[in-house]
Amino acid sequence: MNPHLAQLKPYPFERLRQLKEGTSPPADLPHIALSIGEPKHAPPTFVLDELMGHLHGLATYPTTRGSDELREAIARWATRRFRLSPDSLDPGRHVLPVSGTREALFAFAQVVVDRSRDPAVLMPNPFYQIYEGAAMLAGARPVYLDCDAANGFIPDYDAVPEETWRRCELLYICSPANPTGAVTPLETLRDLVRKAHRYDFVIAADECYSELYRDEDAPPPGLLEAAHGMGVPDFERCIAFHSLSKRSNLPGLRSGFVAGDPRLMEAFFTYRTYHGCSMPPPTQAASIRAWSDEAHVADNRDYYRRKFERVVDILSPVMELEYPAAAFYLWPRTPVDDTVFARGLFASRHVTVLPGSYLSRETAAGNPGAGYVRMALVAPLEDCVEAANRIRDYITHEL
Repeated sequence: MNPHLAQLKPYPFERLRQLKEGTSPPADLPHIALSIGEPKHAPPTFVLDELMGHLHGLATYPTTRGSDELREAIARWATRRFRLSPDSLDPGRHVLPVSGTREALFAFAQVVVDRSRDPAVLMPNPFYQIYEGAAMLAGARPVYLDCDAANGFIPDYDAVPEETWRRCELLYICSPANPTGAVTPLETLRDLVRKAHRYDFVIAADECYSELYRDEDAPPPGLLEAAHGMGVPDFERCIAFHSLSKRSNLPGLRSGFVAGDPRLMEAFFTYRTYHGCSMPPPTQAASIRAWSDEAHVADNRDYYRRKFERVVDILSPVMELEYPAAAFYLWPRTPVDDTVFARGLFASRHVTVLPGSYLSRETAAGNPGAGYVRMALVAPLEDCVEAANRIRDYITHEL
């Protein structure tokens, strides 16, 4: 048995299930879940039609690299979205389709971490727990970089000791961030690229929320955009991860891509030929259609904006919160302990939120997620408004 399996922590939703045990929420109030970041908006019908129209592709084995047409569609989208020079992103060298970013973020650490060197993998705190598990099972030590309000919920990279940078082999960044919605500025991304070259590590940029942003005139910058603008040849040491799950409301399609440094891409490709996560042909056909259309993504953003505006208006009088720059999460402070708040809210108002402390790890400064909850505004507008009113009523009358 792999001894590193014993290091893995319970997943946040298992802890949440245990927290709710023994409660009896009011049966006359339908349950509203704001805990899981699973989009509930309708997926684009033209993508579903494309999927159904290519079911005959199930009669053939897919290739690990995917079709030329899919990689070309991805390269066109990323080039346009991140303002790259024409032909700077080669579909054959820089792009690899993956079965959603979750499996790719995990698998990538198994490729780039050299466990013989006492490696460190750095990650934001709070964070997506896949980063931690990937580091542990690659034989590395996770290093948690606290994200707090004083620093705009972005790690203070300048405070990281030089010795830690020297031991770093992989840095996970998440922008827009889960769970806070914070966007890493372009200059910070550039500084991280400089550090990667100075200290010889790789950056894995989880950008799966990049297309859900508040200001239509200010889309979040990306790692490839930063590297390209600096003149870094071939996006060296930089890998970006993207997905159709949030962008196009297709979490069940399990479709995304990885793009960047061709040396790392080739190594990742080799790993994946053994890993066996090739994308089915119907999924590839549907993905081409999704990456080639922006109108449905703009409509998606607009719907999230309407939900945020209504929910923030209802909750801001009773909770300390900010309308985030991007993603679909609210990250409000709680007037009591975050686990007490989450359990009490479920028990009395039948609304589920995720305690922030479950998304973070203790460091010398404490648990940066303690005293917060994550609310995923993925449900329909009327359900989000109803949940916000129940939360406000709970705080007003019971806390």
